[in-house]
Amino acid sequence: MPSNRRNVLGFTAALLIGVASFTGPALAQSKELVIFAAASLKNALDEATANWVKESGKPAPKISYAASNALAKQLEQGAPADLFLSADLDWMDYAAGKNLINKDSRISLLANRIALIAPADATTTVTLAPGVDLSAALGSSRLAMGNVDSVPAGKYGKAALEKLGGWDKVKDKIAQSDNVRAALLLVSRGEAPLGIVYTTDAAADPKVKVIATFPEDTHPPIVYPVAITKDSANPDAQGFLTYLRGNGAKASFEKQGFTVLNKPASSS
Repeated sequence: MPSNRRNVLGFTAALLIGVASFTGPALAQSKELVIFAAASLKNALDEATANWVKESGKPAPKISYAASNALAKQLEQGAPADLFLSADLDWMDYAAGKNLINKDSRISLLANRIALIAPADATTTVTLAPGVDLSAALGSSRLAMGNVDSVPAGKYGKAALEKLGGWDKVKDKIAQSDNVRAALLLVSRGEAPLGIVYTTDAAADPKVKVIATFPEDTHPPIVYPVAITKDSANPDAQGFLTYLRGNGAKASFEKQGFTVLNKPASSS
């Protein structure tokens, strides 16, 4: 198996260990919150959660980070969680359609951007304009992205390249990963010369740099919705959601580069 694929699979497996560990019956009796969150939220949500624990005196939540599609499917298969934070609207809509969330609790919490990244010491320059051709910059290597059919960052990246007329030139040179942090890791380790990730991911890793940011009109709006799950019986779920919407969490999100929306789903 190629080394790139082994690294991606290993990283993805580590992310999903948390999901698998929650499937036992003991969790149903746990007093800790269980949170399913998009991988790109890790740095900001870890900080916000630590602050909530300090301020509230509540037990630290158990957070499982993975791609939004993987988490939604885990919920569908019965994995217990109290809150679901998705990196796009589609997978929250999927969860709502399967009656997996409390629809009245749903909030469009954050917005993000996607960017083209390279290793921090790279000299590559790219202008993301109509007709962009990344194949020259890639050479014989590949463009690291989340899965373009299911992972939100991958879907946004493909949409943006299609809008700019550059997808057909690179579609056969994509290293697809199971979540955006795995794509980030490929570039961070120098195993891919370019990648498409969220700007917040790039800001979290000093071994990469943003070489161009995709114009916002090249892809659907990048919105992160959050909702309490339908089967949650934890009385702290609403309190934590309220905290995520407040000024304390806002500082953590903005520090990582997110834009705080905090809008009811009906106004998105």
